[in-house]
Amino acid sequence: MRSAILLGLGGLMLAGAAPAFSGDPVAGRKVANMCRTCHGLDGFAKIPIAPHIGGEPSSYLQRQLRAFKSGARRHEMMSVVASGLSEQQIDDVSTWYAAYKATASLPRGADPAKAPEACTACHGADGIAVHEDAPNLAGETNIYIDTQLKAFKRGKRTHEIMNGIAEAMSDEEIRAAADWYAAVKLKVDAAPE
Repeated sequence: MRSAILLGLGGLMLAGAAPAFSGDPVAGRKVANMCRTCHGLDGFAKIPIAPHIGGEPSSYLQRQLRAFKSGARRHEMMSVVASGLSEQQIDDVSTWYAAYKATASLPRGADPAKAPEACTACHGADGIAVHEDAPNLAGETNIYIDTQLKAFKRGKRTHEIMNGIAEAMSDEEIRAAADWYAAVKLKVDAAPE
């Protein structure tokens, strides 16, 4: 199964490759001022229903923002925000948030071998993504992870890999995965000056 996931991710990355734009982090900081209420200026979420985005790869952030802009992914707030961004602004703000470095540490005594098996191939035992197409889960609130997994399970969110993984998980397994990653301590280091 792991090789199928990796193969699928490789195909997604090639098929969903974004146009090559270079982002300007200084301009991106200005755009990030619109994001700070929910995601923080450093990408460390300020509200429990928003994900941490500091330290995510620029390409991942670009794909998500373009999906919100095009309507391929829908969210009450993000669809509105992304629809008003130019392609260059998407690249700029993605570069700004990608300039941060996300690191994570498991709680004292936590055994990485007990991390949610369905998640670790892409998201790592500590919640720092192993693949560019997968988001970091470290330190996300359990309600955020639970909500997203159930959205994949019920088809409210679509992703070639995540729908099948979430459909195979019971609600108890989803909650256990959400609790695991919520317990991980996330650190987002300041962007270089």
